[in-house]
Amino acid sequence: MNKAQFVEAVALEANISKVDARKAVDAMIRITARTLREGERLTLTGLGTFSVVQKAERVGRNPRTGAPVKIPSRKAVKFRPSAEIE
Repeated sequence: MNKAQFVEAVALEANISKVDARKAVDAMIRITARTLREGERLTLTGLGTFSVVQKAERVGRNPRTGAPVKIPSRKAVKFRPSAEIE
């Protein structure tokens, strides 16, 4: 399901217009991104929890040459589904 299909499904489920559903979905995406950028967790009951984790620096391999490559540390988004989804 892509974003357009998701917006349409939200509009049908909530019995609202597609324009209003698109605004709501866009707002949810902006708020989720801002919350994660600030380092906070976001828990949506019935769906799961989004959090930011710090990935450590590590050594990888260039698949073409096999030479070791330093992969810098970075932040990544982690999603843990609720028990209702699993």
